[in-house]
Amino acid sequence: MKIVVLPGDGIGKEVTAEAVRALHAVIGSELPLELTEAVIGGEGLERFGDALPPDTLDISRKADAILLGGTGVPEDERRAPSEGAGYGLLKLRKALGLYANFRPVVLYPELVDASTLKPEIVTGVDLIILRELTGDLYFGQPRGVSRDETGARVGINTMRYTDAEIERIAHAGFQAAAKRRKKLCSVDKANVLETMALWREVVIEVSKQYPDVELTHLYIDAASMALIRNPKQFDVVVTGNVFGDILSDAAAMLAGSIGMLPSASLGDHNKGLYEPVHGTAPDIAGKDLANPLAAILSVAMMLRQSFGRDQHASRIEQAVRSVLREGYRTADIYQPGCRKIGTRAMGEAVVEAIRKQKVGGEAEFA
Repeated sequence: MKIVVLPGDGIGKEVTAEAVRALHAVIGSELPLELTEAVIGGEGLERFGDALPPDTLDISRKADAILLGGTGVPEDERRAPSEGAGYGLLKLRKALGLYANFRPVVLYPELVDASTLKPEIVTGVDLIILRELTGDLYFGQPRGVSRDETGARVGINTMRYTDAEIERIAHAGFQAAAKRRKKLCSVDKANVLETMALWREVVIEVSKQYPDVELTHLYIDAASMALIRNPKQFDVVVTGNVFGDILSDAAAMLAGSIGMLPSASLGDHNKGLYEPVHGTAPDIAGKDLANPLAAILSVAMMLRQSFGRDQHASRIEQAVRSVLREGYRTADIYQPGCRKIGTRAMGEAVVEAIRKQKVGGEAEFA
């Protein structure tokens, strides 16, 4: 198992360290494990003048999977988007062809009260937001800031999708829904954007190959409202890069905190990049406050998706559930009556829960 570890910036370093500890705990000596750490983001800019250094890209191409903490630093606010630390991740996704970003949103029963929404609205939430990851406004050309004939500055970003790009993410959505509750909602803005009109047309065409999956459509504005009003109506939601970015962060509150959301970015093969959704949170970096559970759950997704190790993945997920059941909470999911702990202690609790699963040489699952 050749895995590249990219701790990245901010709290990425802290949560990745706990994710790696959980990985070692669940794998033990059962399987050969080769971890290689490399730089990306702010550290890449500082050391090599590149948010995605060539060596990092090279070893990432050769790895079976990539575990990422996050990219982005406060200085990015004073840089052009394509020159910032956070852009290293976009370049990596594009270079490796990782076009399908799976963001599962599951509310653990123990965290019902951590959500800001009413318990009857969020109890039982279990959905996937599937975000197309290598097209749309983030990559479309032309882009940039220039001046028009009057001297006024003009900012341009291009929303662009080919039918082939839409087809492949649509297939990923239908295949994911077919394994779940057989419901796929495609989110677009086909009433005002030609790009999204093509999106809808292509998704409908692809749907003919999946007659057992129910396909519905929502405009992004209506979908945003429906996600908060009645989230349990959704099974798999497939959408473009920009809309998926926004919807998945909003959906974080359904799970109690963005610190609970793992993700997997996949291409046409099992190789993938796994990362928490939460970003780098520089305001709490280095303070032992970050929630490492999304990073740890990203390791579970990696074991299942890239290595076919369902049992090991389930052990991590059960350990997280056990820790929550025992009342351990980081600040973002803290509730009165629980035990507030830091990043390191939460990681230790998960590792200990994994170790306790061993009974007579067999894994004991709750």
